[in-house]
Amino acid sequence: MDAKNTNEKNRANKVIIDGKGLILGRASSRIAKMLLTGTNVIVLNASELYISGHKKSMLGKYKQRFDLQDKANPEHSPYWSHRPDFFVKRVIRGMLPYKRPKGKEAYKRLFVYSNFPEEFKSEKLFNLGAKSSNETFERAISVKELTERL
Repeated sequence: MDAKNTNEKNRANKVIIDGKGLILGRASSRIAKMLLTGTNVIVLNASELYISGHKKSMLGKYKQRFDLQDKANPEHSPYWSHRPDFFVKRVIRGMLPYKRPKGKEAYKRLFVYSNFPEEFKSEKLFNLGAKSSNETFERAISVKELTERL
Protein backbone atom coordinates (compact mmCIF):
# COMPACT_ATOMS: atom_id res chain seq x y z
CA MET A 1 0.00 0.00 0.00
CA ASP A 2 2.84 2.38 0.81
CA ALA A 3 4.57 1.77 -2.53
CA LYS A 4 1.35 2.63 -4.36
CA ASN A 5 1.02 5.92 -2.47
CA THR A 6 4.63 6.90 -3.19
CA ASN A 7 4.16 6.13 -6.92
CA GLU A 8 1.04 8.31 -7.05
CA LYS A 9 2.86 11.06 -5.17
CA ASN A 10 5.80 10.92 -7.62
CA ARG A 11 3.45 11.12 -10.62
CA ALA A 12 1.67 14.12 -9.15
CA ASN A 13 5.00 15.74 -8.33
CA LYS A 14 6.32 15.48 -11.91
CA VAL A 15 6.71 18.44 -14.25
CA ILE A 16 7.51 18.07 -17.96
CA ILE A 17 8.99 21.12 -19.68
CA ASP A 18 9.52 21.62 -23.41
CA GLY A 19 12.69 23.66 -23.80
CA LYS A 20 12.08 24.62 -27.41
CA GLY A 21 12.85 28.32 -27.84
CA LEU A 22 13.42 29.08 -24.14
CA ILE A 23 16.45 30.94 -22.83
CA LEU A 24 18.78 28.61 -20.94
CA GLY A 25 19.58 30.84 -17.97
CA ARG A 26 16.02 31.91 -17.23
CA ALA A 27 14.61 28.42 -17.66
CA SER A 28 17.33 26.70 -15.63
CA SER A 29 16.97 29.07 -12.66
CA ARG A 30 13.25 28.29 -12.47
CA ILE A 31 13.94 24.58 -12.91
CA ALA A 32 16.50 24.66 -10.10
CA LYS A 33 13.97 26.32 -7.79
CA MET A 34 11.38 23.64 -8.60
CA LEU A 35 13.94 20.89 -7.94
CA LEU A 36 14.77 22.36 -4.54
CA THR A 37 11.09 22.35 -3.59
CA GLY A 38 10.90 18.60 -4.23
CA THR A 39 9.45 18.44 -7.74
CA ASN A 40 10.68 15.91 -10.32
CA VAL A 41 11.53 17.85 -13.49
CA ILE A 42 11.86 16.42 -17.00
CA VAL A 43 13.29 18.76 -19.64
CA LEU A 44 12.62 17.86 -23.28
CA ASN A 45 14.25 19.38 -26.39
CA ALA A 46 17.31 20.55 -24.45
CA SER A 47 19.20 21.03 -27.71
CA GLU A 48 16.70 23.75 -28.71
CA LEU A 49 17.29 25.95 -25.67
CA TYR A 50 19.02 29.24 -26.47
CA ILE A 51 21.82 31.19 -24.84
CA SER A 52 21.40 34.93 -25.29
CA GLY A 53 24.30 36.96 -26.61
CA HIS A 54 26.55 37.28 -29.61
CA LYS A 55 27.61 33.97 -31.11
CA LYS A 56 31.31 34.85 -31.16
CA SER A 57 31.41 35.94 -27.54
CA MET A 58 29.43 32.90 -26.35
CA LEU A 59 31.68 30.55 -28.32
CA GLY A 60 34.76 32.22 -26.86
CA LYS A 61 33.40 32.08 -23.31
CA TYR A 62 32.51 28.39 -23.43
CA LYS A 63 35.65 27.48 -25.40
CA GLN A 64 37.67 28.94 -22.53
CA ARG A 65 35.68 26.84 -20.03
CA PHE A 66 36.10 23.70 -22.09
CA ASP A 67 39.87 24.21 -22.29
CA LEU A 68 40.46 24.69 -18.53
CA GLN A 69 42.99 22.21 -17.19
CA ASP A 70 44.69 21.72 -13.87
CA LYS A 71 48.46 21.84 -14.44
CA ALA A 72 49.28 19.51 -11.56
CA ASN A 73 46.71 16.87 -12.45
CA PRO A 74 44.68 17.32 -15.67
CA GLU A 75 42.30 14.54 -14.60
CA HIS A 76 40.99 16.82 -11.84
CA SER A 77 39.92 19.47 -14.33
CA PRO A 78 36.26 20.49 -14.65
CA TYR A 79 34.40 18.56 -17.33
CA TRP A 80 31.89 20.10 -19.72
CA SER A 81 30.06 17.67 -21.96
CA HIS A 82 29.71 18.13 -25.70
CA ARG A 83 26.22 16.57 -25.65
CA PRO A 84 23.40 19.14 -25.40
CA ASP A 85 21.44 17.24 -22.75
CA PHE A 86 24.45 16.82 -20.45
CA PHE A 87 25.46 20.45 -21.07
CA VAL A 88 22.03 21.70 -19.94
CA LYS A 89 22.11 19.36 -16.95
CA ARG A 90 25.50 20.79 -15.95
CA VAL A 91 24.19 24.37 -16.22
CA ILE A 92 21.25 23.52 -13.96
CA ARG A 93 23.61 21.76 -11.55
CA GLY A 94 25.51 25.02 -11.22
CA MET A 95 22.37 26.64 -9.83
CA LEU A 96 21.95 23.98 -7.14
CA PRO A 97 23.94 23.49 -3.94
CA TYR A 98 25.03 20.14 -5.41
CA LYS A 99 27.71 19.41 -2.82
CA ARG A 100 25.17 19.39 0.01
CA PRO A 101 22.59 16.66 0.65
CA LYS A 102 19.65 18.88 -0.31
CA GLY A 103 21.28 19.74 -3.65
CA LYS A 104 22.26 16.12 -4.35
CA GLU A 105 18.68 14.98 -3.82
CA ALA A 106 17.39 17.79 -6.04
CA TYR A 107 19.89 16.90 -8.79
CA LYS A 108 18.71 13.28 -8.76
CA ARG A 109 15.20 14.49 -9.58
CA LEU A 110 16.34 16.14 -12.83
CA PHE A 111 15.98 14.34 -16.18
CA VAL A 112 17.09 16.01 -19.42
CA TYR A 113 16.52 14.78 -22.98
CA SER A 114 17.97 16.43 -26.08
CA ASN A 115 14.93 15.43 -28.17
CA PHE A 116 11.23 14.71 -27.60
CA PRO A 117 10.85 10.98 -26.73
CA GLU A 118 7.71 9.13 -27.80
CA GLU A 119 6.79 8.23 -24.22
CA PHE A 120 6.08 11.91 -23.44
CA LYS A 121 3.92 12.66 -26.52
CA SER A 122 0.67 12.21 -24.60
CA GLU A 123 1.85 13.95 -21.40
CA LYS A 124 0.78 17.47 -20.49
CA LEU A 125 3.60 20.03 -20.76
CA PHE A 126 4.24 22.64 -18.09
CA ASN A 127 4.58 26.29 -19.12
CA LEU A 128 7.46 27.99 -17.29
CA GLY A 129 6.16 31.44 -18.05
CA ALA A 130 9.65 32.49 -19.19
CA LYS A 131 10.03 34.59 -22.29
CA SER A 132 11.23 32.81 -25.39
CA SER A 133 14.39 33.77 -27.23
CA ASN A 134 12.60 35.58 -30.06
CA GLU A 135 10.60 37.71 -27.58
CA THR A 136 13.64 38.89 -25.67
CA PHE A 137 16.86 38.96 -27.63
CA GLU A 138 17.84 39.48 -31.24
CA ARG A 139 21.03 37.48 -30.95
CA ALA A 140 21.15 34.03 -29.45
CA ILE A 141 22.87 30.72 -30.06
CA SER A 142 21.21 27.35 -29.55
CA VAL A 143 22.75 24.81 -27.20
CA LYS A 144 22.95 22.35 -30.09
CA GLU A 145 24.90 24.79 -32.25
CA LEU A 146 27.19 25.71 -29.35
CA THR A 147 28.05 22.12 -28.47
CA GLU A 148 28.58 21.21 -32.14
CA ARG A 149 31.03 24.08 -32.65
CA LEU A 150 32.98 23.23 -29.51
